[in-house]
Amino acid sequence: MFSKDIGIDLGTANVLIHVKGKGIVLNEPSVVAIDKNTNRVLAVGEEARKMVGRTPGNIIAIRPLKDGVIADFDITEAMLRHFISKLDVKGFLSKPRILVCCPTNITSVEQKAIREAAEKSGGRNVFLEEEPKVAAIGAGMDIFQPSGNMVVDIGGGTTDVAVLSMGDIVTSESIKVAGDVFDNDILQYIKKEYKLLIGERTAESIKMTIGTVYAGSREDEMDIRGRDMVTGLPRTITIGSAEIEKSLRESISMIVQAAKNVLEKTPPELSADIIDRGIMITGGGALLHGLDQLLTDELKVPVLSAENPMNCVAEGTGIMLDNMDKVSKHI
Repeated sequence: MFSKDIGIDLGTANVLIHVKGKGIVLNEPSVVAIDKNTNRVLAVGEEARKMVGRTPGNIIAIRPLKDGVIADFDITEAMLRHFISKLDVKGFLSKPRILVCCPTNITSVEQKAIREAAEKSGGRNVFLEEEPKVAAIGAGMDIFQPSGNMVVDIGGGTTDVAVLSMGDIVTSESIKVAGDVFDNDILQYIKKEYKLLIGERTAESIKMTIGTVYAGSREDEMDIRGRDMVTGLPRTITIGSAEIEKSLRESISMIVQAAKNVLEKTPPELSADIIDRGIMITGGGALLHGLDQLLTDELKVPVLSAENPMNCVAEGTGIMLDNMDKVSKHI
């Protein structure tokens, strides 16, 4: 009869939805396929992702979120509506409360867009919460104590670095270098070095299968297929982990720099806590091979990867929904 509260991790690459009492019930790519001629939505989520780079002229697969914010409002709304209606969380007479997570440095206009999209897709009260804060809670950190916790949340569109204490963010930085940029780096590297064109999905698969960011820590190889830029014909090449490390070096150094900037702005008492507790990495980027080692070396502080890095934000929304009375004072 009554509606259930839901938490949404509205990510650039994936949307995860947590329903109170049920856990994470949906994890789908943030992709929508539409017919250009009629503007009709043909597929959403996993079904639409399979179409990326493989559609005829009149069908386009769109990723409505870019760099952690809404790039196409109507399509984001259609996507959210589709996901929420799939869950059947509306009550007989009431609508669900929705908690949506967003990057730390988005503007008030962008916040309003997220709030409106959630309201139009069927939410009663919509709360916004900053992503690194929710990720830290989901990773099991107790951020409500007066001690320092540091989290590096690497998603698809943004990397958020934050130091938290007393349930709030003390210092933070958000940069638009994350999973999508890594895929593009790999794609450009192969184009430049091998004169071979590959698609985004292939680049992502290379990153996950043989990618590393810590020199010398992995020696895997992989065959990849693409289109030869000279002959225009399909061609297969073999690529190794060391080359992927080289292609990602510049982007990774920007994440390291962002983490250093946040540490430099952190009050000394909290810095001491961070040395004791270490830094937690969350988000899909935490799955990158060798990232924890590299950050440990660069920052001189122990760095740990969360247990289920992809689910941290969604898990965190669940914990926050359970303690909504505590939380809504902050919002």
